[in-house]
Amino acid sequence: MAELKTQPNDQSVEAFIESIEPEWKRDDARELLKLLGNISGEKAVMWGDSIVGFGNYHYKYESGREGDWFLAGFSPRKTSMTIYMMAGFEGQDILLEQLGKHKKSVGCLYVKKLADVDIKVLAQMTKKSIEMLKKRYADYN
Repeated sequence: MAELKTQPNDQSVEAFIESIEPEWKRDDARELLKLLGNISGEKAVMWGDSIVGFGNYHYKYESGREGDWFLAGFSPRKTSMTIYMMAGFEGQDILLEQLGKHKKSVGCLYVKKLADVDIKVLAQMTKKSIEMLKKRYADYN
């Protein structure tokens, strides 16, 4: 079974954030660093070269595929900030309607600027996602 390429490492989260351009995106990353750190209660760790993750859990699917991933995270991409969270938590659709301007995929939200979304709603979504992950994966670290 192939191992995930994106792994936690010892790169400096602070140095990564300070390298983000433009300045408004760097400010958004700082805000997410505080928000996700406070909600998760976990220390920020670099995963790969461009993802900041908080906490971790071990998953194993019925197919036999297994691995480790972070509870919540973000990555400042060229066109938007990618915010990683688990989909399918209770009340997700209602919160998405209240969130503001965003795009989504199964496990990600894409936000151009944090000013486009309601931070309190984003915080609720992150908290619910983390709670769901901790319940679902008994091997939570």
